[in-house]
Amino acid sequence: MADLHPDSPYMPHRHPEPGATFEWDEEQRRELDRILERYPTKQAALLPVLHLAQRKVGWLPPHVIVKVSETLGLTPAWVFGVVTFYNMYNQKPRGKYFLQVCTNLSCMLRDAYDIYDHLCSRLRVKPGHNTEDGKFTVLEVECLGSCNTAPVVQVNDDYHENMTIEKIDDLIETLP
Repeated sequence: MADLHPDSPYMPHRHPEPGATFEWDEEQRRELDRILERYPTKQAALLPVLHLAQRKVGWLPPHVIVKVSETLGLTPAWVFGVVTFYNMYNQKPRGKYFLQVCTNLSCMLRDAYDIYDHLCSRLRVKPGHNTEDGKFTVLEVECLGSCNTAPVVQVNDDYHENMTIEKIDDLIETLP
């Protein structure tokens, strides 16, 4: 588990802040208690606890994964496995606006790749990276589960459906 330890010399891209620690603040501790009351086991509460931690930090670096594992009595490997399984958990710092473009079959057939390429070009960002000002992150994702309204772009937690290049341009203009 050396690669998950916050002070590990391995995989430095996963440890941008060596020695960093994570602590729940009082409000989060209360929310954590409410979450734990709703689930039969601490393991069952893992997904909402990860969301709680991600809301505080913006992503889930190793020191946060270790804290979540300690809080729930799970191994860091178990928590890391869950974080890497779901695309809703950020494994790298994200921009203020996280633009996820679904390119699965339905979206692909309705020009999702044109939208994705356009976004990367317009925002001058490499796929999966942040813009220089940290405002946007653009990422291609597998199915967002809205095939009947393809193509779909998720901006933070909101879906934008039946997208076109014109609609995505309009949307980008409205984001402060």
